[in-house]
Amino acid sequence: MKPLIVLFSVFVLAVTATKILYGSYEIALSGRVAMAAMLMFTAIAHFVFTKGMAMMLPGFIPYKTETVYLTGVIELAAAVGILIPNFRITAAWLLISFFILILPANIYAAVKHINYQKANYEGNGLAYLWFRIPLQIVFIVWTYLSSIRG
Repeated sequence: MKPLIVLFSVFVLAVTATKILYGSYEIALSGRVAMAAMLMFTAIAHFVFTKGMAMMLPGFIPYKTETVYLTGVIELAAAVGILIPNFRITAAWLLISFFILILPANIYAAVKHINYQKANYEGNGLAYLWFRIPLQIVFIVWTYLSSIRG
């Protein structure tokens, strides 16, 4: 829920700022700025809640802590990439692929009732997926509209 709040809040601020600065509503640019801010916000979680996020990865995945750090770095790189005109479209396609690839970890975490912030097994469980799966779709569509089509 927090990433969605960050995404929408920064979007509203960015739309307002572009209207003031450029005299027009720069929706695609505002969408990219909002997605970049949301990615930076979620990337921080990879470094703050590393233990809990490592628990989200199935047992067959080696180097769990390193994988969590790597995905945090990927989110930071994507945040920068969608803001650089020459890299925007490539970064957006890679980000969409990333959103698809991390969905199984979210499903696994829901099935196992993992609370990544507390690093325990007292999470919301499968009910979480009713929010998370549509949220991933929102992130994918948002990225496509603001960075590829926009």
